Amino acid sequence: MSISTPTLRTDEPASALLGTLAAQGATGALSTETGIVYLAAGHVVHVESAVTPDLGDLLTHSGALAPDGWWEAIDQAGRRCRVGRQLVDSGHLAAGALELCHLGALFDAAYFVLAHDGPALRFRPGAAHWLGAVRSVPVDTVLRESRRRRELLHRIWPESAVDRAPLARVPGPDATDLPARRGRTLAQVDGVRTAAQIATALACRTFHTLVELRRLAAAGLVAPVAPLIPGPSPAPSPASAPSPAPASAPATVSAEPGPTPRPLAPDEPDTALLRRLLHALEAL
Repeated sequence: MSISTPTLRTDEPASALLGTLAAQGATGALSTETGIVYLAAGHVVHVESAVTPDLGDLLTHSGALAPDGWWEAIDQAGRRCRVGRQLVDSGHLAAGALELCHLGALFDAAYFVLAHDGPALRFRPGAAHWLGAVRSVPVDTVLRESRRRRELLHRIWPESAVDRAPLARVPGPDATDLPARRGRTLAQVDGVRTAAQIATALACRTFHTLVELRRLAAAGLVAPVAPLIPGPSPAPSPASAPSPAPASAPATVSAEPGPTPRPLAPDEPDTALLRRLLHALEAL
């Protein structure tokens, strides 16, 4: 099979295909079920996953960069795939701070993309990420670091469901005298948030949050929330069974568009930012 085909689909594990692409000095985007690995000349330049905070979240939530500066860079340089360069050239962020945060986001996302080493879905030659070049990393380094992180987390607590499921506190165990970072992590566990959402709330890299969450799980303080499985409804007795309701007329659908609703209030800040990101993505 040729890796230059834009619609390549293969059952080959992502790690093996990444090794092939690295040996050929390929440039493009390798998609898996859990994320995308961007390559330039056979090196990894960016990794993104839906289950980890992205670079913008890490920079803005930590206070290293104002949200306006982040979206301004996307607006001005997103089409040219030079958002990282724009952040530095505009004075919004020091080059060293950008590289450090970028590498943290890259390795965090790579852990999830390669954690189970599922099959690669496709490779798009020449595809580039809108962030642009910040710091490239050899494929072997990314694979080795992902393996090291997986082994470390397994030694702490072997159940990987902690990584993705919503987490809840376990009543009973004493949660006093925890280290500061672990205590802050536990305070964010509410039965709804996942590890990635907790990491975003703490403006922390996902791997550091996973370490603390697995330690909390090993101590019996947190556990994944089990999904609700609805059981069969009991059949009503003949005496209590309600009479069938009269059939209602089918709803009619108008071909004419309805009136535009009047805005009740300005967009919330998060909604406004999402709209700007949507516009930037549409432009790309």
